[in-house]
Amino acid sequence: MKIISANLNGIRSANTKGFFDWMATTDADVVCVQELKAQSADLTDEMRNPGDYRGFFHYAEKKGYSGVGIYCRREPDRIVEGIGHLGFDAEGRFIRADFGDLSVVSVYVPSGSSSPERQEAKFEFLDEFLPVMDSLRSEGREFVVCGDWNIAHAPIDLKNWKGNVRNSGFLPEERAWLDKLYASGWTDAYRSLYPEAGKDGYTWWSNRGQAYAKNVGWRIDLHVATAGIAGTAKESSVFKGQKFSDHAPLIVEYDCGYFA
Repeated sequence: MKIISANLNGIRSANTKGFFDWMATTDADVVCVQELKAQSADLTDEMRNPGDYRGFFHYAEKKGYSGVGIYCRREPDRIVEGIGHLGFDAEGRFIRADFGDLSVVSVYVPSGSSSPERQEAKFEFLDEFLPVMDSLRSEGREFVVCGDWNIAHAPIDLKNWKGNVRNSGFLPEERAWLDKLYASGWTDAYRSLYPEAGKDGYTWWSNRGQAYAKNVGWRIDLHVATAGIAGTAKESSVFKGQKFSDHAPLIVEYDCGYFA
């Protein structure tokens, strides 16, 4: 089973850069996307249902902002939008697809880098989201929660960690939140496979300067999985063959039979 997560930084922009052409070559079973920056009326048929995939979306109410989606080759049993928080659900940050005993989620955790107010909103989201993650795990199903988590967990997960300890995305409170999440029973699939990987795991680069060319990046796009499915992860990679946005797609292959 192959699952891909990609922050598109605008689905229309990613489409013009060849994202859906590339996606058709991946043989992925599920593709989770974030930061659509679009509403339903903005999507072409190709963006909505590309090739053999059917898309499901949770749009932000604000035009040109946020939004998440899931593309599936197999029809899901159920789709769930939102986490039950009126304000954050209006921002289009969570969509879940159920397939038998497996659920795949596309999530877009807020960024706090634009202002102190947005950082406070990010902390509020994290406070709301941890009980949601606890509730998911208590269902007894297997989950893969994919997305842009906007947090680098450890110094190995970004190039200039010393210079970012007071910046959003690497704040001690944010990293402690991930500590708590993993201690509760969730697993970072990529890190479980490659415990020492540094620069090869980066998934986001600032548009400033030569960050991408020099690989001055952050690993903030994750597959966070329940123990059972995480234990079947056999290979993971970050695709950098084409640049679709300021993020690169994270690919994880699981040795399980959910989509056999």
